[in-house]
Amino acid sequence: MATSKASELKDTAFADQKVLRGTGGETHQVAGGDVKPLTTQQGMPVSDDQNSLKAGARGPTLLEDQHFREKMFHFDHERIPERIVHARGYGAHGFFETYESLSDITSADIFQRAGEKTDAFVRFSTVAGNKGSADLARDVRGFAVKLYTKEGNWDIVGNNIPVFFIQDAMKFPDLIHAAKQEPDRGFPQAQTAHDNFWDFMSLMPEAMHMVMWIMSDRTIPRSLRFMEGFGVHTFRMINAEGKSTYVKFHWKPKLGMQSVVWNEALKLNGADPDFHRRDLWDAIQMGDYPEWELGLQLFDDDFADKFDFDVLDATKLIPEEDVPIRTVGRLVLDRCVDNFFAETEQVAFHTANIVPGIDFTNDPLLQGRNFSYLDTQLKRLGGPNFSHLPINAPRCPFHHFQQDGHMAFTNPKGRANYEPNSWGPEEGGPREDPERGFRSHPEPMEGEKRRVRAELFADHYSQARQFYISQTETEQRHIADALIFELSKVETPAIRARVVSHLLNIDEDLAKKVAGGLRLKEMPAPADAAKPTKTDLKASPKLSILLNGPDSFKGRKVGCLVTDGVDIDLVKGLKQALEAEGALIEFVAPEVGGVEASDGTWIEAQQKVNGGPSLLYDAVAILTSAEGVQTLENEATAKDFVSDAFAHAKFIAYNKPATSLFDRAGVDELDGGFFALTSGSDAKGFVEACRGVRFWEREPKAHAASA
Repeated sequence: MATSKASELKDTAFADQKVLRGTGGETHQVAGGDVKPLTTQQGMPVSDDQNSLKAGARGPTLLEDQHFREKMFHFDHERIPERIVHARGYGAHGFFETYESLSDITSADIFQRAGEKTDAFVRFSTVAGNKGSADLARDVRGFAVKLYTKEGNWDIVGNNIPVFFIQDAMKFPDLIHAAKQEPDRGFPQAQTAHDNFWDFMSLMPEAMHMVMWIMSDRTIPRSLRFMEGFGVHTFRMINAEGKSTYVKFHWKPKLGMQSVVWNEALKLNGADPDFHRRDLWDAIQMGDYPEWELGLQLFDDDFADKFDFDVLDATKLIPEEDVPIRTVGRLVLDRCVDNFFAETEQVAFHTANIVPGIDFTNDPLLQGRNFSYLDTQLKRLGGPNFSHLPINAPRCPFHHFQQDGHMAFTNPKGRANYEPNSWGPEEGGPREDPERGFRSHPEPMEGEKRRVRAELFADHYSQARQFYISQTETEQRHIADALIFELSKVETPAIRARVVSHLLNIDEDLAKKVAGGLRLKEMPAPADAAKPTKTDLKASPKLSILLNGPDSFKGRKVGCLVTDGVDIDLVKGLKQALEAEGALIEFVAPEVGGVEASDGTWIEAQQKVNGGPSLLYDAVAILTSAEGVQTLENEATAKDFVSDAFAHAKFIAYNKPATSLFDRAGVDELDGGFFALTSGSDAKGFVEACRGVRFWEREPKAHAASA
């Protein structure tokens, strides 16, 4: 990039935080006393705990940064054997298929031949919860892809959100410490609705963009199959001539995006804490293989220098309207693991696992991750030979002189275990390959060795505002509700007020809604901003879930509550319409054995009514007989089946006898989301409506009733 941008230095991009943090070693009055100076474990006072040591404001992180090294080393080794973050995970095998040759952009072997398939392993995860936590926690979802290419393993270690909380890896231990259980009490688990997390967020303006994302429905996905994935950072692609092109990685689900609503998530965690795991397992076992397409955002130095924000800042994204996505391949998951521990638990991802044709940028968060992951795996998997485990081993030929260590499955053959050596090919072992071997992009570096950030990193609110205004009214309401819920669990009023002060720099109406929901006695002043919020950024429709929903009901599931005597023609018509759409039907009955239909046909049930709530389904049908509905009217969970489906804005199909159950469940008005089935052919209209996933027009009424 142009050196003019690289030369823009600032001692700190956090003028808005100086009330609690100084740059000259001074102490501040916080919580009634002088703050003790921060030191390393060796007692050395620390001058800057916000930034890693770099070669210039936009340069790479330096290995000599002893404070960062000690801080990250200790953090990486805090837990054994469970992962510190992303502990709750689920994985599957599959393949990546290249659509076209990208030889003009990259020399990476995986992108040279159209139609070529490459083995893949994908692990999805939550971030904050421990291994035993529930799937539907409000949390970022890890989306890590291991591609076993012909030139080594390439790991794209990302999330289902394209930005992150922090700009510099120096703050990663602090972020996770704040999000995890509070250390004195050991709770809360797998949730951020507590004082420590929001205290940290309220003191980190750079996190405000991510706050908008985590308070949106992106963090409560309906299924792992229905969410996007992102590489987060800016990387480089290098072609055979050495030309560099910047790239951001996107995974787009073929089934479209979909989330649940918050009340639904809370209840799902009780009804089925393994909801996401079960959904992925069932889909693969039934042959309904999940697919994503890989999209690239490609741009050059000219774009980077003109862009309003720094492309090395992980708290920022590039709107797809500015740099369109180029779709280059598809990812298919078609095989479940044989053993959860051997594969999903022992898989080791690392951002530094790249291949020739791919390279890093100087993103300070990426630079820190490149250091940290290897250190973490060393501790978690017991030694330096974790790459010998089958799930981690390359599937291409590999040769090196590394030997011995804990659990060495193989050692180099021959006389030589060093290089250079003068022995022949058999005894002398492998040699470096200047032509095919990996070469770092020769980016020129210039700058003072300082703990700094580039000036463009200092805008913390503009893209947060852009994300918010890009949401539909329904999604904006969900963000406000999420903030109110989370902050209502914060016991310290000053923390609540500090968060609202940041919201005032994002959207005044949002801030007022949250302040009203919390019943703040007075509105705080807007937080001091290092840079004013840009109000001219246009909405980016691609950032909305609802504006990018599915175009069919394929891959979804309808729960059909049935009783003895149910009209068999209605059941057959509904089942046929769903199968034609590529959707599933699951029968829920008073007893799990099933029911006898009107013609004597036996319908096997998959769920008993008190164990198969409507939460488990994308839409529901209630098909009963006049006698059978009387049984349901006296069953509390049958009434919940209806009332929850109504409150969660789901489409509901029914026959005439079922209306008495609606009355008992408190549903006294059938809106446009209800579909009466009088014959088997009526189901087609119901299924077509279900393509909209939810009848959102109902939600304001249900929302007002519960407020």
